[in-house]
Parts: sequence; structure tokens; C-alpha cells
Amino acid sequence: MTYNGVAYAATPGESVLDLLERHGHAVPCACRSGVCQSCLMRAREGNPPAASQSGIKDTLRVQGFFLACRCEPEDDLRVELPADGAGRFAAEIVAITPLSEKVVELRATCPESFEYRAGQFATLVNEGGVARSYSIAGVPGLDDDLVFQIALIPCGAMSGWLSDSAAPGVPLHVQGPNGNCFYAASDAAQPMVLAGTGTGLAPLYGIARDALLQGHSGAIHLFHGSVQESGLYLQEALRLLEATCANFHYHPCVLGGDASEGVHVGPLDAHLLQTLGSLKGYRAYLCGAPDFVKLMQRKVFLGGVSLQEVFADSFLPAVTSR
Repeated sequence: MTYNGVAYAATPGESVLDLLERHGHAVPCACRSGVCQSCLMRAREGNPPAASQSGIKDTLRVQGFFLACRCEPEDDLRVELPADGAGRFAAEIVAITPLSEKVVELRATCPESFEYRAGQFATLVNEGGVARSYSIAGVPGLDDDLVFQIALIPCGAMSGWLSDSAAPGVPLHVQGPNGNCFYAASDAAQPMVLAGTGTGLAPLYGIARDALLQGHSGAIHLFHGSVQESGLYLQEALRLLEATCANFHYHPCVLGGDASEGVHVGPLDAHLLQTLGSLKGYRAYLCGAPDFVKLMQRKVFLGGVSLQEVFADSFLPAVTSR
């Protein structure tokens, strides 16, 4: 395999990503499992294996793009990182605003050709090549900027950069969008339940506002859970949305500790089922940590939601270089 004019030999079972990192090259990557697509590369010569092109757009596939983390070369490849416009777009930071002690809102310029649906996710790549995937909380038609709600992780490569170094005007790149967890206007009267914990609220906030923007008339119930009330950011905005939209209902939940009036204390899943009863006929959107999403998929299905009406995105933890 050739990269930047230098030939490298892969060991059996070694991916292009691992090979390049072994030789000291920085390649944007986050999940290393083919989900975030931040390690997208292009083969200028040779044919990438089919497995490395699974899940990417047909228009990129025919141009030789592939996912470096899933590409174990079977052919002599000459590869390169993608230029802007091939699923990778130049942007810059507009604002970074604290939403709580542990969550910030990042607003970035939305490239003209970047088309997304509220609830999808995109990968942000900073100047140092750090790549992380985040759900989009913004809504086309309501927000001029790309909007992300990002948890501040101790020693986190991206969130640390946002806390310590990033500022308005600083450039970054956006890759994507990806994901199928978004509102589709099929039955405007269908009731919807949205459930998430932590920054799982980000896509749900976008989906709910997008549904209302498109004239959804059915009941929309948004359940947001946290360990303590300090993690229930956006309470004021969500209560205002509830007060101004008759079919939107906000249900904040905490596992324990002191809670304000209107905040339920107890497990989110039990509170959801007790509040709504039968979920037959509902559409469900679930976002958050994998264990939570898996639990809620089972709960809403047993509650009556058809599998075809369950939309979910798990938040996969970032995986560092090997």
C-alpha cells in the first residue's frame, strides 16, 4: 500500500488505519468500528475490499472511498485522505456556551453543501486531527449554525480542547452526516415518545423541534434522565416549548437526590411506562449509552411499539490509537 508516496506492507489482518498509525501517520478516527466514518479515505489506485465500503454513500463508493478501520488490503492500494467536499467540509467555531457544569453547546458554521436531518450525527475533526462524533441538536430551517451538545469528559481529547483552546473563529472540519434516527413525516397524528439520558437529549431536542416545525400534531413525549438534577440541562427551554406547544410534553427524571417540583425521582424506564401506559401505535426515538438504548428498545417493544417504529442511536465511546 502506498501513502504520501511511500510504500508500506501490512501484516495479516492489519487494517489501513492500524498500518498508517503504526508508521506514525495521523488519521482522523473515533469509534474504530465503521460507525462514525471519520476515518474515510480514498483509493486512487486499486480496489478496496467490499467490507470497507459498507455503509458509505454510493456516490463515494464509486469514487474509491473506503473506511480505513475496516480495510484490510487485498489489492495494491494507493490511498489518500479525502479533500474537502468528499464527505468532509471546512467549518469554523461560532460559539461555545456552557449549558451546565458538564455540558457545552458548540455552534459551528454550516457548510453550504452539508445537508443533514435533525437527530443525525456528524464527526468533528479539530486542527490536531482529533475526531469525535456528536449528534446534531440543531434543526434545518430553525438554526443557521450546526449545533452540538457536548459532554465535558475528564481528560477528553476533544472536550478538553473545547474547554481549553477552542474559541470562535477557530477552524475545524465536519464529516457526515450519518445515522437514521430522525423525524420522517409519515403520519402527523402518530404519538411519539423520545427517551434519552445525558447528552442523549441532543438529537431528541432536534427531532422534537423538527417534528413541530413540520406540523406534527400527535402527542410528543420527551423523557430526559440523569443521575442528579444538575445533569438535566435545557430545562428552561424545554418547559417553554411545553408551554407554547400543546402537543409537546417534557418529562425530566433523576435517579436520586433532591429534585425540583415537576422532576420525577426514579428510573426513567419505569416512569415512562407508568406515565404513558400502552405504547401501541407510538413511534419511539431512543438515544444515549448503549446499555440504556438496549434496555429501552426492549421496554418500548414490550410496551407495544412495533420494531419498525423504533429508531435508535447508541453513543459509542471514543477509542484511542492502538
